[in-house]
Formats: sequence, structure tokens, C-alpha cells
Amino acid sequence: MRANRLRLAFFALALSAAPAFAASDVAVEVRNESEPVLCAEKDNVTIKAISPEVRRFQIEAAHPAYIAGLVRDNWDADWTACDMTGDPVFAAVTPPRRVTFYESIEYWLVGYTFPTFWRPSETTFKVGDRVEKGLHLVQLWKLGKDRSHELLVVYPQDGYWRARPMPPAPLPATAYGSSFLVGPIVQDGARPVVNIREIEFDPKTVSFKMSFRDGSSGTLKLDSVDENRMVLDVVLDRPVGGGNAFVALRSMYVTEFNNDVARIAIREPGAKGWREEPLMPFTSGKATDVWMGRTTHSRHNTSSPDMVFRNFSKDPNPPARAEKK
Repeated sequence: MRANRLRLAFFALALSAAPAFAASDVAVEVRNESEPVLCAEKDNVTIKAISPEVRRFQIEAAHPAYIAGLVRDNWDADWTACDMTGDPVFAAVTPPRRVTFYESIEYWLVGYTFPTFWRPSETTFKVGDRVEKGLHLVQLWKLGKDRSHELLVVYPQDGYWRARPMPPAPLPATAYGSSFLVGPIVQDGARPVVNIREIEFDPKTVSFKMSFRDGSSGTLKLDSVDENRMVLDVVLDRPVGGGNAFVALRSMYVTEFNNDVARIAIREPGAKGWREEPLMPFTSGKATDVWMGRTTHSRHNTSSPDMVFRNFSKDPNPPARAEKK
């Protein structure tokens, strides 16, 4: 009983830890399109947010509530019951390589090409006058108190992102876990993707401008990051219509003890509290805030962050911040 009370207390703390903002003016449709699998390395979890109005929102990656008591982490891949032989394979346009786009005292940006990828390499990546085509992975690093930390990655060819906060002491690093998609989400076979024509990184604002292949655009900006959470601010030049999602979580769940995400909680319009459920049985709902994470340890990516989608707005302009006195 005491363990259950502690888990509930930790969960409540995780939900209440987000910074206070003005009330969202849009409730979005939250749809669960997850399906059961046995392979822990396959993204079988898909949680979509859909609205014909939203132009601005925030994505938060926050350490799980149990992070302070974590004494052993596990990042090892688990290929049990996995068969990837049917996945598409495209050879890289150029040989595998590593390129450094930008470097300052605080941040630097690094790109990679792999020998193969599951989609053709057509998306370009730009920083200033430098343009690279065919990169499969781009990493954003930040200098911490005593070392550098990889905070944010994007796979330009399919539009998948991963985020994590700075690691809390004494952990030297934490794991990535769930991925997310931003922009007009479409299906490519069995997988949702975002088709991006070009990504341009702006070092001054630490932001990524995305030009999508449907002619629309959007910007993902690093709003803040510390040893508790990362907040990303997203602005779209126009709402995503046609019943398509504008943001989605992609993750994995095999069992309660082998997953990257196991629980979901949504804040429904006018509700007096959060609606909390195990993730796989959840079907759908209307929400102004969506939390997806864990309240107990998993043997897969144990330290990976919880994810929150929130502050959905029709207004693309950020709210005015109160001045400190």
C-alpha cells in the first residue's frame, strides 16, 4: 500500500511540476493509434493531437518522477522477438560521415549520415550559407557545468525528434526514449512521418525552421532547458487540416516493465482533475494538456523523460511574459 501511495504522489508531482502559463484557448482531439507488439525496438505507440485551429503549442520533456532515486540505468537495446527484415532500405547518397555545422562556447550542432536509412535522403539541412543534403541525424549539444550534453536530435528524412533535459546530479547522462513528430503528419506505409523539404537552424534563437513538402512551414525553438525539464516552443504558419495530426508521440510498449511510455493523463476542458489511464487501453479524448510517461521503473531506457504536449493556441504569437520587479 505504501508503495502505491508513493507512486501516486510521484505522479501528481510530475503533473504539477510544469511552469504556469495562461490557459490554453484550444482543446485538441487526442487519439491513440497504438498496437501491441513483442519487439521492444519497434515504435508501436502512436498518440496523435488533432485540431484544425492550432498554430502554436509547447512540447516538454521532463525527467520521470523517480529520477532522484534511480541507482541503475539501462540503455541496452532489446532485440528479443524482433524481425526487421521487411523494413525498406535505401543506401546513402554519400559515404557515412560526420559534419559540424555550428559551434560556440555554449552550443554546437553535429550531423551524420549512415550507410543506409529506411527512406530516401532528400531533405536538406542549412545553417547560414552552409547547406548539406542527405543527413540522417542532426544533434544539438549544450555545455553543462562540467561537460557537454546532447539535448535534442532530429532525423530530417522522416521528421522524428527526440529531446531530453540536462542530467541531474550525480547522473552523468540520461537516456532518450519516446520520439515526437511536428507538422503535417502523414502515413508512409505503416509509419507516420513528416515530409520536410528543408530545415534551417538559427544559432541566435536556437531554433529550427522547417519547410514542409506540402508548402507550409513551422519553427521549433528551444525555449528553456535545465536539470529538470526542456521546453520547446512550436509555431506553425498555418493549422494542419484534413483531419491530420499536427503533433504526435511515437514510442514503445511491450509490458509494464518493458516500455518507454506506459501511462497517459489528459486535462479535459472544464474538468476538475486529470483523467489518468494506462496508455494501451486509452482510446481518445479532448484535452488542453497531454502527459505521457511512467510512474514506475522500466528495464528499457529507465531514465528516459516523460513527454507533455500543452498550451495549444490559435495565436502564433507567444504570450507576453511578466516583467520581474
